[in-house]
Amino acid sequence: MCELLQQSLALWAEAAGGDDPSGLPLFGRTFTPVEQAARETLLDRFLDTIESELRQMPRTRAERSSARARVTSGFTDFARTCLDLDDGHLDLLLNDGFSAVATQLARQARLFDPAVSAADIFQASRNAWTACGLQILMGQKMRLTPAIFAYSMLYPYTDNYLDDPEISRAAKLAFSSRFRRRLEGDAVAPLNDREALIWRLVELIEEQYARDAWPGVHASLLEIHRAQENSVRLLRFGSSPAGADVLKLSFEKGGASVVADAHLVAASLSPDEARFAFDWGVLLQLADDLQDLQQDLRERTLTIFTQALAAAPEAAPVAGRLDKLTAHTFNFGHRVMRQLDRMPSNLSALDGAAARHRSLAEMIRMSCSLLLIWSAGESAALYTPGYIAALETHSPFRFAPLAERRKKLARWTAPLGRLFDAFLEDEEDEPAPLLLASSLMPRL
Repeated sequence: MCELLQQSLALWAEAAGGDDPSGLPLFGRTFTPVEQAARETLLDRFLDTIESELRQMPRTRAERSSARARVTSGFTDFARTCLDLDDGHLDLLLNDGFSAVATQLARQARLFDPAVSAADIFQASRNAWTACGLQILMGQKMRLTPAIFAYSMLYPYTDNYLDDPEISRAAKLAFSSRFRRRLEGDAVAPLNDREALIWRLVELIEEQYARDAWPGVHASLLEIHRAQENSVRLLRFGSSPAGADVLKLSFEKGGASVVADAHLVAASLSPDEARFAFDWGVLLQLADDLQDLQQDLRERTLTIFTQALAAAPEAAPVAGRLDKLTAHTFNFGHRVMRQLDRMPSNLSALDGAAARHRSLAEMIRMSCSLLLIWSAGESAALYTPGYIAALETHSPFRFAPLAERRKKLARWTAPLGRLFDAFLEDEEDEPAPLLLASSLMPRL
């Protein structure tokens, strides 16, 4: 893992020079204000579809089937007209790919823990999609394995606990120490119901990948745990050592997370597979940090973005403090995405694997770019007007209207969870279209 970290840090250093003198992402597509306004109208049509379903919960199987059809149709129209997705992309999303994975995970999660919330299932689904995306990129059939399910469910059970600012650092470190021993294979008795669930998830991974036969799998789980422990110890304003390397800690945490996903997909990784998984994880971590910037500032969490703001002289203008760093992140992302073309090199065109790989690679590039763009738009006051205006031309929606939609979506959390539960009432119902729609909403 140390070598992967050093390679990724070198890639970051290389990206400092930039690919474009303007400091903007190298996107082929730009949008005029007229085009953006037209897409905002189509976005509103999709949101109206979701809102309509939230007003009256379906009670019968027939009502749930009709509601599912309307949500699926609305999502399809939105994806085609607003995000320019084609049949290949939608086939991966809605047919036997991510949709099936999301449905299976939701059902298994409720069997595993009837009390698990819809929000936790949404979070677990996003990690499962990362792992199952790696299956396509590595030439495998997409499927939710016991190990991928278990690792994805560890996120809501452990990650959220460790990230909760209301829980003392001492309590977090005590739990982390016990969890590390369990990941090392020690027979640690669980202290409470939460730990019993977490220990059972580790057992699911052990049942698929025996420790003696697959040491790399379990080493990868310890690496992400170690990175998480380091971030809990160090990444707080006022409590971090002066020499804390925030960039290195962020890279460790993000890279180790997706390398663990990759090990659960293939157990043994090629150098190209390990390198892409680590760098993709870093990019996702940086995108999440930029998206969570306002929350991190309130909670005094150190990331490379909050650190850059804190390091600026007090007399310096606020606007423009993140222009250079965000451009650096875009340039790093472009270099990471180039690695997609090397994963893998032996795809067969006969079974459609090459086409699925191509469609998925296009969606990964698009989603990473848009997440960075929209996240910067949420903190527009921290950028120079010229930079944010130029960046906005690469978004299918204008930033101000997008912020208004985001406020509306924030009020839907509870009713969306109730609608999700309604879809889960019957074994033949499919909540996956709702999961796919919900996964986009926090990013809009």
